[in-house]
Amino acid sequence: MSIRAVKSISEAIKTMEGAGVELYRAFGFTDPTELDPFLLFDDFRNDNPLSFEKGFPWHPHRGIETITYVLEGNVDHADSLGNSGSLGAGDIQWMTSGSGILHQEMPKGNSKGQMHGFQLWANLPSELKMTNPRYQDVNSGEIPEIFEDDGTRVKVIVGSFWGKTGPVDGIAADPQYLDIYVPPGVKKTFPVDTYRKTFAYIFDGSGAFDSASIPTGVLLEKEIRGEELNIRDMSGNRTLVSFDTGDFVTVQAGENGIRFLLISGKPIQEPVAWHGPVVMNTREELVQAFDELKNGTFIKPAH
Repeated sequence: MSIRAVKSISEAIKTMEGAGVELYRAFGFTDPTELDPFLLFDDFRNDNPLSFEKGFPWHPHRGIETITYVLEGNVDHADSLGNSGSLGAGDIQWMTSGSGILHQEMPKGNSKGQMHGFQLWANLPSELKMTNPRYQDVNSGEIPEIFEDDGTRVKVIVGSFWGKTGPVDGIAADPQYLDIYVPPGVKKTFPVDTYRKTFAYIFDGSGAFDSASIPTGVLLEKEIRGEELNIRDMSGNRTLVSFDTGDFVTVQAGENGIRFLLISGKPIQEPVAWHGPVVMNTREELVQAFDELKNGTFIKPAH
């Protein structure tokens, strides 16, 4: 059994996107090989409607897949193909932009004004860059959930895990996307594919992920359920943890438990030419995409 070493730990950075949406970016627009096939991850949890209600008006995408996971509130969406709908609490949308799509995403808070969720961008391999656009909208009730005797809960959004398979399928990166809660004081080990790029994003509570490297400092000494714990390198809300290779990820939950996304995918290992919402393999393909946006040929007829 090989426990994955922690490669890096960082906090998401506050930024502005769309027509004026305040969010936190865990990674994106930097080195696309770092977490290949994943390009960007945004945390758009916000409790102030003035900070998100202007939303993300009409904008293009080509060459990527966007994965939206809503925790609270609603996201109304529409696109250039005539699709429209609304994502509610617990819902998932996996959009394959392929050859090109124009769409908009307009968030609305719940009765408390909360709009909470995440968006992940995954790259498409060269042979699928110009595939037909595709949507997979998944209702929260379709997502299988696993309950362990120790209080651990796992929602399987994509991929197979502990005998359950998530409802999203046919994704190029063949990813695993899990929403995991580990209760206070519990230490838990989760299997991951040995060579896939893997990261965890903590969004509630805190915890320490085991590493093959020497721990640095004890940040919390606590007695939980009668057991004295020395928990090293505690990480909390809006923390990104990226891992080296290995077969398992181990986490020790803090005094309030920990909830995090555990996401892994198969590296594409291709050149990346990236500008804004368009990700291709060469600069020439990028120039062509933006020329097509200008001359009105960006949206392709269905094959």
